[in-house]
Amino acid sequence: MSSSSSRLVIRTDRLQLRELVADDAVFILELVNEPSWLLHIGDKGVHSVEDAERYIALGPQTSYEQHGFGLYLVELTETATSLGICGLLKRETMDYPDLGFAFLPRHWGQGYAIESAVAVLEYAKKELRLERVAAITKVDNASSIRVLENLGMKIERRLRLTEDDDELLLFLTPC
Repeated sequence: MSSSSSRLVIRTDRLQLRELVADDAVFILELVNEPSWLLHIGDKGVHSVEDAERYIALGPQTSYEQHGFGLYLVELTETATSLGICGLLKRETMDYPDLGFAFLPRHWGQGYAIESAVAVLEYAKKELRLERVAAITKVDNASSIRVLENLGMKIERRLRLTEDDDELLLFLTPC
C-alpha cells in the first residue's frame, strides 16, 4: 500500500494528519528509536523496517479498524515532510481514549504538538462524539506535561498501567 492511498483524517493551517501505512515504516523506525521516545514511551521492539511495518499494522491500522481512530502521521501540508505522530489510542485499562503524540526532536519548539493535538481533540469531540479524552505521561516528562496543560487538560491522578510500569500522570479533558 502506498502513502498516497492513506486516508487524510485532519487538516490544519500547517499540518495534515493521515492514517499510517506500510510506506511510513522508515519514518516510524526513526521515531520510535529516538532517545526521547525510548526515555518517555519505551522500547517497542521496533529495530528494523519489517518491525516498523508490523508495528503499523498491529497498532495504528488495527485501531482504525476496531475503534475508528488511532495514531496518525503528522506531516507539513506544503511539503508532506513527516514530523511525528498524534492521535488517539484505546487502552483496555483506561476509561477514555488516550491522546498520544511524539515528534522528532528536530521539529520540537514549532507548535506542531499543540496544533495537531488541538485538531485531534476537536475531531474527537465533533466527529467521533467522544465525551472526554485522557492523556498519560511520565511524571518527569516536562514538555508533554506543558503541552497537555496548554490544551486545557487537568491532572486527574497518578497511576501505573501495570504493576511494573513507571508512575504516570493521568490527564483528562474538561467535562
